[in-house]
Amino acid sequence: MTQTSRQIRLAARPDGRPEARHFRFEEHPVAAPAEGEVLLQTLFLSLDPYMRGRMSDAKSYAEPVAIGAVMEGGTVSRVLESRHPGLRAGDVVLSHAGWQTHATAPGDSLRKLDIGIAPVSTALGVLGMPGFTAWAGLLLLGQPKAGETVVVAAATGPVGSAVGQIAKLRGARAVGIAGGPDKCRALREEFGFDAAIDHRAPDFAAQLAAACPEGIDVYFENVGGAVWDAVFPLLNKFARVPVCGLVSQYNGAASESPDRLPALMRQVLSRSLTIRGFIQTEFAARKPDFLREMGQWVSEGKVRYREDVVDGLDRAPEAFAGLLEGKNFGKLLVKVSD
Repeated sequence: MTQTSRQIRLAARPDGRPEARHFRFEEHPVAAPAEGEVLLQTLFLSLDPYMRGRMSDAKSYAEPVAIGAVMEGGTVSRVLESRHPGLRAGDVVLSHAGWQTHATAPGDSLRKLDIGIAPVSTALGVLGMPGFTAWAGLLLLGQPKAGETVVVAAATGPVGSAVGQIAKLRGARAVGIAGGPDKCRALREEFGFDAAIDHRAPDFAAQLAAACPEGIDVYFENVGGAVWDAVFPLLNKFARVPVCGLVSQYNGAASESPDRLPALMRQVLSRSLTIRGFIQTEFAARKPDFLREMGQWVSEGKVRYREDVVDGLDRAPEAFAGLLEGKNFGKLLVKVSD
């Protein structure tokens, strides 16, 4: 029987906030798997800030999603039919099927998940790309030392919450920046941060300075904008700044600020700062180390995580727009099927 896939495709490139008109829903038959391929049913779809960049045709580290193509994204899927020797029907795999209910994929491109180790959804969060981004960016680039102060923004998100907890495991102080009292409370009580600052507070910069009396040694940058403005004066000599995202700029809001690059470069020189952008794929060779270490931390309860799950593929566009505005609380997932 031919399987039909319900899909969300890119209809137009947004100039600002993604809206419903930038997506279109279609249904298409899915090709039967050829030799070495499998037929997949999507269980969970991951929604991540990087997807906003893929909706644009601006030059970037990856090719944009073509107009009319299925929106891309990481997925956890169930194998319905297999013509690959290493997979069989019923297996659950980490995949990259995108915003659709079914897909055909090469079996060699998939990673079989052990459903007994952790909920399969974690393969898209704390034990997936966001967790690996936090682990690699902090430990390989930030290199926090015991007693140092590590600051991270969007700290209740899947990357930020992992950054703070890993910093604590390395003996550093963890200061999280989040939006709203509920998220700040969770940082302290649920994730064990030493301090939590609400970036919406009118005296945000002063609160951040008070929480970092010895300055900031590592700032894990994933937001930019006003948060960076408050962090920058507090960076210590030899501070390290891993940069994995700038979500405050993803919707293309034009900045009316003057050119501050000369002042930035002057401070990079005088304070011997290291600012290093990265994409987690460049550390792919370290993925087994991450899975071993983070898997143990999660199983022992040393690293906690939150998931924000919306039900139904049709809700993906609305949930994605909310993600870019900080409306999610934890790793944002779409439950596509049971």
